[in-house]
Amino acid sequence: MAVALPAAGLLAACGDDEPAAGAEYPTGPVTLTFYWWGGEARAKLTDDALNLYTKAHPNVTITRTWQAFTGYYDKLATISAGGNAPDIFQIDDNGLAEYASRNVTLDLSPYTKSGAIDVSKHPKSLTEYGQLKGKQVAIATGENTPAIIYDKTILTELGLALPKVGMTYEEIITWGAEVSAKKPGYWGLMDPSSDYKALWLWLRAQGKEFYSDNKIAFSEADLIAWFQLWVDARAKNAVPPADVVHEAVTGSVATQLVVTKKAAVSFMWSNQLSEMQKATKNDLAMTAYPGDPKGQWARASTYWAASRTTKNAVVVADLINFLVNNVEAGKVQGVDRGLPSNLDVRTAVSDSLTDQKMKDTVAFENEITPKFGPAPAPPPKGHSGLRNTLRDIAETVTYGKATPEAAAKQFFTQAAAALA
Repeated sequence: MAVALPAAGLLAACGDDEPAAGAEYPTGPVTLTFYWWGGEARAKLTDDALNLYTKAHPNVTITRTWQAFTGYYDKLATISAGGNAPDIFQIDDNGLAEYASRNVTLDLSPYTKSGAIDVSKHPKSLTEYGQLKGKQVAIATGENTPAIIYDKTILTELGLALPKVGMTYEEIITWGAEVSAKKPGYWGLMDPSSDYKALWLWLRAQGKEFYSDNKIAFSEADLIAWFQLWVDARAKNAVPPADVVHEAVTGSVATQLVVTKKAAVSFMWSNQLSEMQKATKNDLAMTAYPGDPKGQWARASTYWAASRTTKNAVVVADLINFLVNNVEAGKVQGVDRGLPSNLDVRTAVSDSLTDQKMKDTVAFENEITPKFGPAPAPPPKGHSGLRNTLRDIAETVTYGKATPEAAAKQFFTQAAAALA
């Protein structure tokens, strides 16, 4: 499993010796380790925000490490071994329950209760989305939602209508086949059958859920229908052959088929529009995933979590507070990690944006959010590995090595073990 921590690390991380809140901010030298994933654009924005902090706190040195998303959790597991997790690290809801349940994360509740990390201007749902078993295990960096990102330039050149909110999956697959027919060697849609969030939203639009507590909430028949939907889409030439699909299944921005100009639509997150636009000269735009928008929800895009064994908890809390609540830090970061959690910062950032795609992200979120359904609970421990399991099993169907029925059966067998 992608976020399984080495046993030695688990033993070393156990105990109740968390640093106490309420200590004085140190005046002597402090060094923090800071770890995140993202592309080069995110790296620069994050660096700039951290530089603002160290300029105001010259006694603080921040050792920074970043990488692409692929392999991020593997590396985080490795460096967290022996209770050596980075002082602050980026995490999402795929790893939240995993790291919290393994006692890696610092309980930030004392800092939110004291106001050292001020969440008074954050939407309550975002704050709660970082809570597990009564503890504030992480702070949302921002709010986002899944979005399909499409190549407006090519679609306009082909004279085709642009995808829009409320299209059914059947409608967008038919549309995708029309794109493929108009431009041989180019396809309408990425195949999202291995994308857990696409499956989740497809289920929610039907009034179902992915999880109920720590169990799968949908049926084997549901998953068969999902896999068959994309088998049929391939038969209609709406999605690419398996080898092309495989290029993009990791989720890396650089390999997305919209960026590599192999498909008109990629299934991504709303906050990724700006970074994807930097990777292509074609004009990109976005809309909601297919299906009823009630299936979507305002999600914590990523979180800042802290190590339970940090020796500088007061500074860690202060830096997290700075990143999510300081207006200038917000302006520097823009909407790369979603719309800012602090509503005042969100307004200031929206007013100051010069990046057109970041402006488009804000406009999209503001337009679509009123149509959303309620947010589900964060995924349970084991979700990150199960997400990879779905990816791998779905690819056996994509390559024609397994039927939807056999693949669904295999998934449920492995899911039962992963969530046990």
